[in-house]
Amino acid sequence: MRARLLRFVGAVFAIAAVGTVGYVIIEGWALLDALYMTVITLSTVGFTEVRPLSSIGRAFTAGLIIAGVGSVTYLFAAIGQNIISGELTGSLRKARMQRRIDDMKGHYIICGFGRVGQQVAVDLQAEGAPCVVVDERESALGDVPSGVPSLQGDASDDELLRLAGVERAAGLVATTGDDAVNLMISLSARTLNPALSIVARANQPASEPKLLRAGATQVISPYTISGRRIARQLLRPSIIDFLDVVMHTGQLELVLEECHVRPDSDLHGKTVAEAEVRKRTGANVLAVRRHDQGAILT
Repeated sequence: MRARLLRFVGAVFAIAAVGTVGYVIIEGWALLDALYMTVITLSTVGFTEVRPLSSIGRAFTAGLIIAGVGSVTYLFAAIGQNIISGELTGSLRKARMQRRIDDMKGHYIICGFGRVGQQVAVDLQAEGAPCVVVDERESALGDVPSGVPSLQGDASDDELLRLAGVERAAGLVATTGDDAVNLMISLSARTLNPALSIVARANQPASEPKLLRAGATQVISPYTISGRRIARQLLRPSIIDFLDVVMHTGQLELVLEECHVRPDSDLHGKTVAEAEVRKRTGANVLAVRRHDQGAILT
């Protein structure tokens, strides 16, 4: 469609050039008068002739009208069709995407699609976890992986969070580079879904307690995490490399998983020894985290 439009634009300019040169040669007019006459002829505005035309000039004008007016009319019709078609296609695409989101349940919402948000999406996709991306920047949404639905807008807006399915979601991450924005996202999401797991990014240490008070389940500082990782890599490189292999590469037949013991489970209220998890499943229990204490016991 774009190539066809460019061809017609070129044709219109070519006809205008021929008309201008023709009036200069046939009528002996100045270049500006010839150009003006060509423009009013092609645009059909109905102005009178710049100067009286000779018989040859009238015949030339008739040919210019036949060749030029049709091209100009078709050009504007094609432009209008392209605009309407583009808007319609965009509307249909948004409607299809919204229907996909409406069918999702137990998914994850990524608010902010910078470098951190992109990595979150990659890891969620690798685990087969459905996710929705929300970002104000249209340019950022262009980097969203194929198959991942996205919404453009303010992620702290309640209505937009509802469109992203926050009330049905399993978790939400606020990964923008602005702590104040992450705080508002956490507050809005917690209000709409009290049971939602919310992980918020903190760029400043002072923001961590505020984000927790706003409703974040956990606060992550990329700079703190990176610093600790670098220090541990220096001090215990073999252990860190081993954990990377286990957690990220899948090269070993060793899986670390998290299991929630529900109140109706026969494991509820038992010690690790009483549960006999290894005997019954072959799995080793590395740690136990009690919901009421929040501590990890190994």
